[in-house]
Amino acid sequence: MTAELGRLDAFPRVRLGHGPTPLEQMANLAAQTGGGRLYVKRDDCTGLAFGGNKVRQLEFYLGEAESRNADTVLITGAVQSNFVRTAAAAAAKLGMDCHIQLEERVPDTDAQYRTSGNVLLDKLFGATLHSYPDGEDETGADRRLGEIAANLEAQGRRPYIVPLAPGHKPLGALGYVIAAREIAKQLAADDIVIDEIVVASGSGHTHAGLLFGLRALGHDVPVTGICVRRDTTAQQARIADRCREIADLLDIRSPVADGDIRLIDDFLAPGYGQLNPPTMDAIAAAARAEGLILDPVYTGKVMAGFLQRTRQRGKEGSLLFIHTGGAPALFAYGERVLPA
Repeated sequence: MTAELGRLDAFPRVRLGHGPTPLEQMANLAAQTGGGRLYVKRDDCTGLAFGGNKVRQLEFYLGEAESRNADTVLITGAVQSNFVRTAAAAAAKLGMDCHIQLEERVPDTDAQYRTSGNVLLDKLFGATLHSYPDGEDETGADRRLGEIAANLEAQGRRPYIVPLAPGHKPLGALGYVIAAREIAKQLAADDIVIDEIVVASGSGHTHAGLLFGLRALGHDVPVTGICVRRDTTAQQARIADRCREIADLLDIRSPVADGDIRLIDDFLAPGYGQLNPPTMDAIAAAARAEGLILDPVYTGKVMAGFLQRTRQRGKEGSLLFIHTGGAPALFAYGERVLPA
């Protein structure tokens, strides 16, 4: 199976990120929480526009866009989406225009949420912003992007859509198949044995790509996804579908069994992009113990899950936290974060 991952080289790719990203020990956090050996994979350090996991994913989407001679990138996401911010930066770097569609996923937002953080950066990178009223309609959001793309084509532009809904080629997941290989090499070089990896599980590209890559390389370390948008039942089906789609894309048999898909939704409530006490505690703990900046939408909730798994495994456990970035979103939640 390892040799078959060489087929990754057949897909168009543009290099946008800094890598390999560091893999560091979190000794202070371990001491403060009573855990064992704790590590962090610093994919917040991928470089482009505050970094994050989306840089790895966009290398393949925009590689395909360049291969099609596209001059405009279209993408949809939440108002404080890290994906759309990174896409806007990548488009600017590659000399393309960018149209961003912002979906209403988070209720009861304030002016800071709508103007600061990722939204500020979207505008700074010169993106054209659109609005979509339904935050839980992925198919409809993609359809609306198609309408915007059709209008651009009528004006003589060459648009490329980064899709949101399932059913499209999971090009973004390939970035984390590669990341799995990178992590495996780093662990081997430093003679580190990991008992469990904890990662965000949202769109599914990062979680599924990482899990698929590790299993394809022969590594059976458990990978636990922390749900940030859907409950475990819905997310289980999504990750299973993503893994099958990756296998189809690479034209190989999937190395991922149903039992490999592990999920926790204990920190999802009250919903996507909404704070809860364990997430706030996790954000504060990571900042004060390790100087790590986490966000309320993704990495804060994942760290809450990581700390739960740390306590459950005890002093003998060795866990790896995948830091997928998201620092700009923290500023959009300032009025809620600081009082807490």
